[in-house]
Amino acid sequence: MIVAFKKKNRSEDVLDNGPKGGAVGVLTDVSPQGENIGGQSRPSSESLNAKTIDPGASSEVRQVRLGEVLISSNLITEAQLDQALEMQRDAGGRLGEVLVSLGALSEQSLAHALANFFGFEVANLRRDVFDPEVLTLIPESVARETVSFPVRLEGDNLYIAVAEPSDELRVRLSQASGKPVQLLIAPLGDIRWAIDSSYHALGSVDKLVQAFQSVEGSRKRNTEPAGPLIVADDAPVVQVVDRILTQAMRDRASDVHIEPADDIVRVRFRIDGALKEVLQLPATIGPGLVSRIKVMANMNIVERRRPQDGQLTIMIDGKEVDVRVATTATIMGESCVMRLLDKTRSVLRLNDLGMPVKTHAAYSKIVRSPFGMVLCAGPTGSGKTTTLYATLSEVNNPTINVMTIEDPVEYIFPTINQIQTNEQAGLTFATGLRSILRQDPDVILVGEIRDVETTRVAVQSALTGHFVVSSLHATDSVSALHRFLDMGIESFLIASSILAVVGQRLLRRICPSCKTTYTPSDEEMIFYQEGGGTPKETFYIGMGCNFCSNTGYKDRIGVYELLIMTPELRRLIVGWATQEELRNMAVKQGMSTLRQEAINLVTQDVTSIAEVIRSMYTL
Repeated sequence: MIVAFKKKNRSEDVLDNGPKGGAVGVLTDVSPQGENIGGQSRPSSESLNAKTIDPGASSEVRQVRLGEVLISSNLITEAQLDQALEMQRDAGGRLGEVLVSLGALSEQSLAHALANFFGFEVANLRRDVFDPEVLTLIPESVARETVSFPVRLEGDNLYIAVAEPSDELRVRLSQASGKPVQLLIAPLGDIRWAIDSSYHALGSVDKLVQAFQSVEGSRKRNTEPAGPLIVADDAPVVQVVDRILTQAMRDRASDVHIEPADDIVRVRFRIDGALKEVLQLPATIGPGLVSRIKVMANMNIVERRRPQDGQLTIMIDGKEVDVRVATTATIMGESCVMRLLDKTRSVLRLNDLGMPVKTHAAYSKIVRSPFGMVLCAGPTGSGKTTTLYATLSEVNNPTINVMTIEDPVEYIFPTINQIQTNEQAGLTFATGLRSILRQDPDVILVGEIRDVETTRVAVQSALTGHFVVSSLHATDSVSALHRFLDMGIESFLIASSILAVVGQRLLRRICPSCKTTYTPSDEEMIFYQEGGGTPKETFYIGMGCNFCSNTGYKDRIGVYELLIMTPELRRLIVGWATQEELRNMAVKQGMSTLRQEAINLVTQDVTSIAEVIRSMYTL
């Protein structure tokens, strides 16, 4: 939020539009019935229509006045204001944004404080229903540049939510829309989210498809064409691919699925672990889409019968995004899946993963061991790589040599030596791991253990004085141990090398904007009680709103079980004990299972019973 005030007298208030030396509006029409905040008169909203320019007020004074307003409203303390002003002098930025980044107050609290002071209405972008026709009045480029969002049209007046109210902005939006504009206030994050979710990059896809069909004519779908389909750089299919990737990033999708069917091509996004269909295209455009993606990923566009893997980098909304591409032939045509990796996203620290306090303390102690192996186990998309990188962040320091072998390198650490596998050059996990052992490493990260050769080298590395962390596809921590046994690794080597196994899942959080009480079904209550849930009367679920795309869930949280190798467990492993015997012993020694941890999140109203059943019913 980017607004500041300077109190001059009861009939003159200054509205700062930021420290860039922009116009400063002076409110001259003060309503005598205005409310007071901290003893200061609040002007009426109509007074924004009578503003003059006051170029004399310094940015520093105006920012301090904003702080005084927030202090008088009991939203922040003087110490927090001093800290924010110091950070602002060092790094720049707006005072409101700095206070929010410090956690001194939320964007919602800041928006309500400013709205009360000016007499503006607060726009609830999370619940309000938007009219698609209103969006056409403000071009997307203007909305993004001014951080504004058109909410509704009443009569001839266009109501627009902004984070930085000023007369200059109101005039500009009025000129862009051709209508009288009334400003509303909304949190900056909500406005940016509303722009991303409402101005769809896929909005003009229909016109591009028509242009493609007019050029291609009545081309029939053919899973084995006579030759490659060459796609020009300015062809409509190129723009369709760009728009699909852009919309996927704006929707926070982790994967994009392009799947041919009988007479259509389905495009689905995986958002927070669940697939959602976003687009249906005619079957004729399918081969062109896949060919364009293959060109971008330097793959063989002629070969359509065998599976292929590739990788590309693309700029989306100013962010550099890595995309992993995998194609395979189906009976309906070639299917393509793309995994999106935002390189600008910061790596989480270990204490940011959401581990319970007891689990976090035990795991932090284990990862500081000088040798041995720690495994992260879970299915695809369960957050294993995030846990591995958080572990590296915890142990990395200038006194040790940390090396990784990954496919691909998802995040770059400036002080860690990272190796990217390259099968065409003969650099696999196993060969890369052998080369790492000659580089005098202290800590080794193996991106994924996939085969017996890699497993054996990793176990030997752990036994010869190196600390190894890796991921493994398994349902939980106990099954990961049996996977090693199934690969043919001797049981005594497993018992000697492995220090701990972390089993994990990701559960969707209930959306805070539409969280409401409900009565669970009989099946849900039985599941909750059998999982050891604490008796409670009130349960919550998300009803669906704009903020969560009507799914009822927003973001995800990790669920972890930590199996620590003890002498008793080692004896069981050497004796080839069953998974049930190993699990019972681990629980007896204090391990909290995935199901128990998930039920605890239901008790804390973080997620719903239905989400736990969907993710880990049998665990």
